[in-house]
Amino acid sequence: MPESTVQSDSAIATEIVSDVENAASKQPIAHAEPKPHLVIEPVKGFRSLRLGEIWEFRDLLFTLGMRDVKLVYKQTLLGVAWVVMQPLIGAGIFTFVFGMLADMPAGELPYFAFSFAGMVGWTLFSATLNGASMVMVTNSHLVSKIYFPRLILPLSSAFQPIVNFGVSLLLMLAILLMYQINPGLSILLLPVSMALLLMLALGIGFWCSSIMVRYRDLRFVIPVAVQFLLYASPVGYSLAAINEKVPVQYQTAYMLNPLASLTEFFRWTLLGQGTISPLWLGYSVLIALITFMAGAFAFRRSERGFADVI
Repeated sequence: MPESTVQSDSAIATEIVSDVENAASKQPIAHAEPKPHLVIEPVKGFRSLRLGEIWEFRDLLFTLGMRDVKLVYKQTLLGVAWVVMQPLIGAGIFTFVFGMLADMPAGELPYFAFSFAGMVGWTLFSATLNGASMVMVTNSHLVSKIYFPRLILPLSSAFQPIVNFGVSLLLMLAILLMYQINPGLSILLLPVSMALLLMLALGIGFWCSSIMVRYRDLRFVIPVAVQFLLYASPVGYSLAAINEKVPVQYQTAYMLNPLASLTEFFRWTLLGQGTISPLWLGYSVLIALITFMAGAFAFRRSERGFADVI
């Protein structure tokens, strides 16, 4: 075989090996595919409230709420008449003490109508707060047996106060007609004032109910605190009376109570008269919103341990 032929074959072989090596260098290196794994992380922010879950259990929310409404007046002689007894009696006492004895101002309004309007709003707030605070203890048999969003319980406790509020509101309208009081366009804001009182009451109730699961002593503190707030808020008297009789240096401390402006605002929506400070009303609205949201977040964070300690 000629020497030139051998050299040619060797060159071809070398070229083929070089092409194979180049092609191999361009191919991606095969790696084993990573096994899929599930990472469970706590939900943060607004999503932690899981409002969609509450919507899924809306039938249970309605059932629990209406159960409370039916149980309260079951086998009672006067039935729903008891609904208006508390605001009527409270308004009568306030009319005698603050209207007659203390001679506190109520503007051009009859003092009974003035104080009854305050009692209607106060009864809505206090009944919602008391119910939401105690609801985890009174429904402990449900918490320890089945799963459902626990936030439904304090929310359902507001059904009865809302129904009672509706009945009291009918009597309030009768009083307005009797005294020929025209609230004007302010009555259009009644749902707003009602919602603010409910949000503040539920927000505090969220905190109290989650704490009461572990510390039952709180149930003795809440009635005392509610009674204190009744007299520390302009329910049986007006903010004008505070401005007239309380020294200026103490008025700011008094107005830090969000119920001061919210109660006066509620009464203004019903009667069309009142002492409304936009600054303090804005402060009270902000406090109500913060209290409601913070209470809901705190309740959600602590609910996972309810069944273990209740």
